[in-house]
Amino acid sequence: MIQAHIKKQLHGANGNFQLEVDFDIGTGEFIALFGASGAGKTTLLRCLAGLEKPDCGKLLVDGKTWFDSTSTTGLAVKDRHVGYMFQDYALFPNMTVRGNLEFAIRKNGDKHRINTLLEMMALGELQYRKPDTLSGGQKQRVALARALASEPHLLLLDEPFSALDAEIRVHLHDEVLRLQRHFGLTTIIVSHDVGEVYKLASRVVVLEEGRITQQGTPAQVFSTGKTSGKFRFTGEILAIESMEVLYALTVLVGNQIVRVVATLEEAVELRVGDKVMLVSKAFNPMVLKLE
Repeated sequence: MIQAHIKKQLHGANGNFQLEVDFDIGTGEFIALFGASGAGKTTLLRCLAGLEKPDCGKLLVDGKTWFDSTSTTGLAVKDRHVGYMFQDYALFPNMTVRGNLEFAIRKNGDKHRINTLLEMMALGELQYRKPDTLSGGQKQRVALARALASEPHLLLLDEPFSALDAEIRVHLHDEVLRLQRHFGLTTIIVSHDVGEVYKLASRVVVLEEGRITQQGTPAQVFSTGKTSGKFRFTGEILAIESMEVLYALTVLVGNQIVRVVATLEEAVELRVGDKVMLVSKAFNPMVLKLE
């Protein structure tokens, strides 16, 4: 359990503002921080990791005080058991893939974990290569493996997939989910991608100018409940839910979430990840799978 009650003065494009958050995260939960650039999301991650110091407040993790401004208590970065995956990879260019992972192992840590991670992330054939010889997707897999090498209790992901193409992103989403569930890690991701958040996170926390303005499941946060008139557009299926006679489809269109109803005949051939076209038929949309 993470209990974060912290404040920090920040400087944004429109002047100074206050990062002020008060929220709890359950053990093993996958949280997404969502909001415009400059809202304080990355600063919040860095405060959790110990890379930045809040101006005031308290941070408790599993009952242990990581930060308390009233008693000047502050747990060192190395003692926080946090894995941090940076947006720009931050791999050591003079080290091999294996060397990058070995560097992250804690003193008296399990060195066999390196081989396990190399195997799980399909990095065995790349382990003696240096980062400048790797593709973007390969670097991201190394960065994720390194974040996990320190046996973290908390995994922080700062827009880790923003520079990758769609196909690689989808593959890495699956990898992150598999590893997060395998290790039972409490995980927080910063992302601007609605589809990514919908697929990965169990809860979304929306930040606007340093304040939490909304939180809930992805469906609660991104589904506006508004109806539209006639339309024709394409999207990707994020979820299919049975409603006894009918099915509810959650579809990502651009950067918006749309929920529509489909018949059994329409839904039987559909799968999560399918590209579909939504076409209005009076006020009832038809769902056509794209080849």
